Amino acid sequence: MALNDPQWGKRRGEGPPDLDEIWARFNQKLAGMFGGKGREPGNAGGGTRQFGNGPLLLVGLVVAVWIASGFYIVDAASKGVVFRFGKVVEMTDPGPRWHFPYPIESAEVVNISGVRTVEVGYRNDVRSKLPKESLMLTDDENIVDVQFAVQYVLKDAEAYLLKNRSPDDSVRQVAESAIREIVGKSKMDRVLYEGRAEITADARKLMQSVLDRYQTGISINQV
Repeated sequence: MALNDPQWGKRRGEGPPDLDEIWARFNQKLAGMFGGKGREPGNAGGGTRQFGNGPLLLVGLVVAVWIASGFYIVDAASKGVVFRFGKVVEMTDPGPRWHFPYPIESAEVVNISGVRTVEVGYRNDVRSKLPKESLMLTDDENIVDVQFAVQYVLKDAEAYLLKNRSPDDSVRQVAESAIREIVGKSKMDRVLYEGRAEITADARKLMQSVLDRYQTGISINQV
């Protein structure tokens, strides 16, 4: 073989690497990683280079995660409220539950058994008085300092979520207004001494009446 022969230094049958074949092998390995089937080497006709089922599996994974985001758990002391485009469509009992994921539906889990407490005339400690709330005028034009706490539970989870922007503030305002009305119709001695239990009962009844009128879903437990 002459030195200037283009085949000099090469074995018979060898030629430059087939890029399509190399790409096909790479594609087959990549598809195998995603569980798909790439094209066999040597079957690279048409010049189209594919990655098997990888994109489909990726889409499937995204859909699976989206579906899984709809699962939620309602504990024994709670109720689940399912909203579809902002409208209540279902109330769910305790247990594992599922709703169409966002943005179609959403769910709120509301504790209906827990006792909530608001304070009127003070915060956390009776020594930290709030005169604006606690000072009240009696029927005989005396000023009394009234501090008290209100405990409440929920009787309607749907109404509680839809009718209240700030439930604690609503209860506090209703409680203060009710006590002021009763104190304003009572003598100072009745407020401070002999009428305290009766005033407490009357206040609780009046508070509940106002909260029910506005459909708050709140039940006064104790004053």
